Amino acid sequence: MIKPKVISIAAVSGGGKTTITKKLSLTLKNSKALFFDDYDFQDCPPDLIEWVNEGADYNLWNLDPMIHDVESIAAKDMVSYILLDYPFSYKNDSLKELIDFSIYIDTPLDVALARRLRRDYGQMNAGDILNDLDFYLNHGRIAYLEMEKSIKPNSNLVVDGTLPPDKIIEIIQREIENV
Repeated sequence: MIKPKVISIAAVSGGGKTTITKKLSLTLKNSKALFFDDYDFQDCPPDLIEWVNEGADYNLWNLDPMIHDVESIAAKDMVSYILLDYPFSYKNDSLKELIDFSIYIDTPLDVALARRLRRDYGQMNAGDILNDLDFYLNHGRIAYLEMEKSIKPNSNLVVDGTLPPDKIIEIIQREIENV
């Protein structure tokens, strides 16, 4: 039995990690994708901004449900690739041992914010959008900057997040052939 390659894909919120993970799972034959946002992690920091302000210790996140799924798929699903839509790259010690290759989609913060607003507030009112922007400016931006500081340099491949998704997929496929 051949061990599947586990590939993590990280980006800031709105940076394209879910889009790229979904497209890559359709492009790579015999792959399975797991999405961080599909999990309800019980033992993790309750306040993201406070967690960042206190030093962003990625080991405070108990990722056992995702780890269990990775190990279970690797043991029985006969896949070539396990793709993780996962924001922490190699920074969580419990999961890093399972990751073979980490990708960071480097999307400028203004582009990521605009994408997130379009995604989350397509039918919302201007007041909700302004409240979200105020929160971003006063608190949330620090989490985005933490990813640029810690996750981006901790990745094997950094891809320009302003490229069209098909071009990003092409770059990733070329790189993972050597993994």
